[in-house]
Amino acid sequence: MSIQESGEMYLESILVLSGKGAVRSIDIVEYMNYSKPSVSRAVGILKKDGYITVDKSGYIELTSSGREIAQKIYDRHKLITGLLEMLGVDKETASEDACKIEHHLSDKSFEAIKKHMESYKK
Repeated sequence: MSIQESGEMYLESILVLSGKGAVRSIDIVEYMNYSKPSVSRAVGILKKDGYITVDKSGYIELTSSGREIAQKIYDRHKLITGLLEMLGVDKETASEDACKIEHHLSDKSFEAIKKHMESYKK
């Protein structure tokens, strides 16, 4: 099942927020600075597609497939941000640019960057 870039962004945000505790839709609204209706619609789609579960109290959790996608995007974000910072880009710009790149970068290119970064750190 293919997921759109916006869905990946929501899953990544849920992953990040879940590291701080339980996640509800309002947390996503505040974190992403999106409207409540937009988040509600996205949560419904992600739930229907099996990427998240929502319990009776409104708490959101990633399913295994949702977590896999979220972790992939988050790992890309961290690596690309780190690379851009190493090149002298300020932290905020590096993070913003990484967010734009992470969804479009091929697995092959990501692995090449990852390999380069690992050898650079040695």
